[in-house]
Amino acid sequence: MLEEVERWLARRSWSAADRPLDRLVAAKGRDPRRGSVSVVLPALNEEATVGAIVETIRVELVEKVPLVDELLVIDSGSTDGTAEVARKAGARVVHRDAILPRIPTLPGKGEVLWRSLLVTSGDIVCFIDADLRDFSADFVSGIVGPLLTDPGVQFVKAMYDRPLGDTAGQGGRVTELVARPLLNLHWPQLAGFVQPLGGEYAVRRSLLERLPFPVGYGVELGLLVDALHTVGLDALAQVDVGVRRHRHQDGQALGRMAAAIYRTAQLRLSRGHLVRPALTQFERGENGFVPRTHPVDTEERPPMCEITEYVSRRAA
Repeated sequence: MLEEVERWLARRSWSAADRPLDRLVAAKGRDPRRGSVSVVLPALNEEATVGAIVETIRVELVEKVPLVDELLVIDSGSTDGTAEVARKAGARVVHRDAILPRIPTLPGKGEVLWRSLLVTSGDIVCFIDADLRDFSADFVSGIVGPLLTDPGVQFVKAMYDRPLGDTAGQGGRVTELVARPLLNLHWPQLAGFVQPLGGEYAVRRSLLERLPFPVGYGVELGLLVDALHTVGLDALAQVDVGVRRHRHQDGQALGRMAAAIYRTAQLRLSRGHLVRPALTQFERGENGFVPRTHPVDTEERPPMCEITEYVSRRAA
């Protein structure tokens, strides 16, 4: 590990307990112009978990203490009761397709995160995945904390233990097999991030609006790499929030995720194009193995500060 990264780990890695809620509320009150917080949950068919997450944030961080100013669920086209459950739990719910309708929507998590900038107003935007179980408000307060108390910090990732079933672990399978090797080899300054692909992170709007967004699974790696090049390592940080439990995907879904992440890295290394942006996987059928070919995400949305509607809205 680079000496620079070792120093960064000591300087920019914290625990959620390092910043109690009363300290965060006080810090926010001192500079309300830079301290408003929007929490965004991208959700697709998450009725089983989204309600408990929204309720926890509402009760703990809106009603008990005034830390969160906006609590928004972006529905990615759910076919279950995700939107209704989220709304009843206290979130404002907006359908992905209702945001920036002049640009047709593309499937993918990154698409939803990008569009969320147009329907939120917080100076700090906090993204939380909607499939978390045993959710704690520390996931939000922990990663928002450094942004409220340290003006030099602009991007904060959550770090946590991530068990697979009953087996403890510190990273997901795609993280350990794809993302971590890529980062260590090509962006060694980012080797200190425990959960580089984690979906829980908070960022200053002034930075987010300057970054391109991969529309699919590559969004977390893309934002992290581009943030490094835009503001430097010392503006990035991570906070330990404990344990993250969520729904695990099957091996083939992970393969598609890995391909999208590799493509995101490749594009940033060369700004070139994949020769064939597709991934073929195999499933056993009645007469042997059947190939299934899936497209690899190849679209990216431009920085939001280049979108006319966003610029007009911010100027108003």
